[in-house]
Amino acid sequence: MSKRRQSQRSRPKARVRADGSTAKGQRPRPDEALPAPEGKAESKTKAKAVARGKSVASAAAASARSSSSAASDTPPVPAGNRPDFAAIFANPSFRRSLWLLNAGVIGLLLSQGIPHDYGFLELGALFTLSVYDLALAMLGLALGAAMAETRRDFAAVIAIFLGVLVIMLTFFDPIFSLILSSPLGEVLYLIAPTAVMLTGASLWLTGRYRQWAVMLAAGVVAFAFSLFVGLDDIGVGLLDFAFGTVVSALWLVLAPALMLRHFRGPWLKIPSRIVGSWLVVIGIIVLVSLYVPMPLKTPALPDPSQPDGGAIELQIPDDGSAPTLNGEALDLDGTGELEEPAVDPASPEPPAATEPAPDTTTPPKP
Repeated sequence: MSKRRQSQRSRPKARVRADGSTAKGQRPRPDEALPAPEGKAESKTKAKAVARGKSVASAAAASARSSSSAASDTPPVPAGNRPDFAAIFANPSFRRSLWLLNAGVIGLLLSQGIPHDYGFLELGALFTLSVYDLALAMLGLALGAAMAETRRDFAAVIAIFLGVLVIMLTFFDPIFSLILSSPLGEVLYLIAPTAVMLTGASLWLTGRYRQWAVMLAAGVVAFAFSLFVGLDDIGVGLLDFAFGTVVSALWLVLAPALMLRHFRGPWLKIPSRIVGSWLVVIGIIVLVSLYVPMPLKTPALPDPSQPDGGAIELQIPDDGSAPTLNGEALDLDGTGELEEPAVDPASPEPPAATEPAPDTTTPPKP
């Protein structure tokens, strides 16, 4: 084969395009075909950098939106030992409860500071504060009710206290007769200190146990206080006096509870346990000092060997004459003559008093 033919076979065949033209090599790319000017190249790089920055910013915004949505789904972090006092003081319900508490305090100060004639309603309100051990127990109930988890638990404590108190004062006579006929009538002096100590012990519990203990203490405190009111000289005989005691007792429990409920939280456990400890100590002191039966000093029994069995009979006439004791008139003015003692004829006569001898001495001579 000739060299000419070999050289033709070794040449690469030309590619035919659709328009009939031939191409000897690869088609250049559009950006490589024409060299871009220097200004356009810089603008392209800046555009790429801006686009990359926008993508990063959009990713950060999306992550922020996802984190905010996740934070809204999770419960808020508890305040712990630092409650938000500004938000609490700005709450209208807190202001109303504070006004209710201040109204009772101002009324008490005016009642004790202004001289006036006390009415039975006011005497009933003051009588509640005079029973100091049960008044302190009512303040402990207010703290226990303030720590209730729900409004239903809070209302249950108030309803039990008010219900027991109203029922006992309404039907006091038949209920008290049943109490006297039962073994409880022999230990009535234990009810009030037991109520105080039970209230203090309930503040040491937590959760549902505390709720049930506070409800039980509310019933016992109301029962003990109704005994004090019913056994008073005025007692349930006057409606104004009984109504004043109920209103005052309800204010002692409800007003502090409504105010302290705005501060409830884990930090309130330590103050409640301190108050509970003091109530237990006060209950023990009251039990020992006041309610333990003390021995009574009774007069000696009459002597059977004496006339009429040794009894003493005192008669006071209606005509205003002197009274008689065992048949003998009593000299109340001290003007009566003293009676000479009777002389027994069988007894020997006492010796006669000797008269002094006359003076036999002669006067001296002048």
